[in-house]
Amino acid sequence: MDTKKLRQKILDLAIRGKLIPQDPNDEPASLLLERIKAEKERLTKEGKIKKSKKSTKTSDTPHYQNVPFEVPESWVWCRLEDIVCELKYGTSEKSSSVGKIAVLRMGNITNVGTIDYSNLVYSSNDADIEQYSLEKDDLLFNRTNSSEWVGKTAIYKEEQPAIYAGYLIRIRPLLISPDYLNTVMNSSYYRDWCYDVKTDAVNQSNINAQKLSQLMIPIPPLKEQGRIVAEMDKWISLIDIIKNGKGDLLIVTKQAKSKILDLAIHGKLVPQDPNDEPAIELLKRINPSFTPCDNGHYENLPDGWVVVPMQMLCLLIDGEKQNGIERINLDVKYLRGESEAKTLIFGKYVAANSFLILVDGENSGEVFRTPIDGYQGSTFKQLSINDNMNTDYVLQVINLHRKILRENKVGSAIPHLNKKLFKAIEVPIPPHNEQKRIVEAINLAFKQLDVIMESL
Repeated sequence: MDTKKLRQKILDLAIRGKLIPQDPNDEPASLLLERIKAEKERLTKEGKIKKSKKSTKTSDTPHYQNVPFEVPESWVWCRLEDIVCELKYGTSEKSSSVGKIAVLRMGNITNVGTIDYSNLVYSSNDADIEQYSLEKDDLLFNRTNSSEWVGKTAIYKEEQPAIYAGYLIRIRPLLISPDYLNTVMNSSYYRDWCYDVKTDAVNQSNINAQKLSQLMIPIPPLKEQGRIVAEMDKWISLIDIIKNGKGDLLIVTKQAKSKILDLAIHGKLVPQDPNDEPAIELLKRINPSFTPCDNGHYENLPDGWVVVPMQMLCLLIDGEKQNGIERINLDVKYLRGESEAKTLIFGKYVAANSFLILVDGENSGEVFRTPIDGYQGSTFKQLSINDNMNTDYVLQVINLHRKILRENKVGSAIPHLNKKLFKAIEVPIPPHNEQKRIVEAINLAFKQLDVIMESL
């Protein structure tokens, strides 16, 4: 499994606005750039940063024509110099094995955007400590290295006091997420840029601060930057699991989907909205005599949720018997696309876009949506879900319990669905509006997993 390729695919989706959805309520990134410009002018007047050497002919709000790739409408392109306070070279003072403060060198910058604090050297030079001390969220750029690794970048999280050596450049972002900037500067787009602009010498390559200042950065709205970083953290954790040998990608993907579903039905996937109608009102419409019971395994559900048995939400039924009308036989192989359509002239009628659940066989509990009108296959029951519920939410709850249903089939000759167990499944019910939000979040996460799977 190529975890490097997987990581790069996720990074590339992130910096192109394809990893998470855009929010039309976010302030456009163009306004963020205006605030950054004003803040740089203020800091310059106060003498806290040096005046930019940027050409006076440069537009205050540049609009680049030949951008590296297209980004969403609320994003903007800018150069690195537009969004940082400084690009500062590190100390040239020789370090030692002991001293007052650690000195980070190019070997401490990993190739995945983190800092390795092993094999440290130290300095006791007070002038250097004052001038080169790192602040939380500074980025370190490796300006001289091999052709493959020149431009390595990592973010300093104040793990321990440190200064930095001369082969590094300190990047201090202004009013944007340093973690997002670090995401950009570990992408394949960025690595390609480094390869194009580097200057080669004997056994090493170099990218100076002037070239670095011209790196073009795709900037999302500030709130979206935070959402991208949070989503990246989830994916990187998943990649680390894969890298550590805890299963191949297919197994990990299934585990990830199962975890997403588990978070969903525990009220931890999307935020609650206090304006939502409580689920108890929805349940009263389904069953006016309903009275809440103990939450069983779901004691810590959010306020406004209730738990009910599956049989209150859906029924296992048979279609109406029909004769003399030729229809498709909706058997398992046809619904899975494994065989051509066969027709019958009688059977149990099922309308298009209905749900059939397998009740016989090894995969009992699997649910299919019928593509056309037809006759119900002999191993199925129709799954009739109450109209007051979000259908897809109920289907996801069933999907989460597939393993339990498969492991608890009844019968010996032909194992079949344990209908009693199915009906007794405890279903945590959120408010109806939240059901919709949960389904949208699940679909988005699953789509991202599938895109990554298809890309490898």
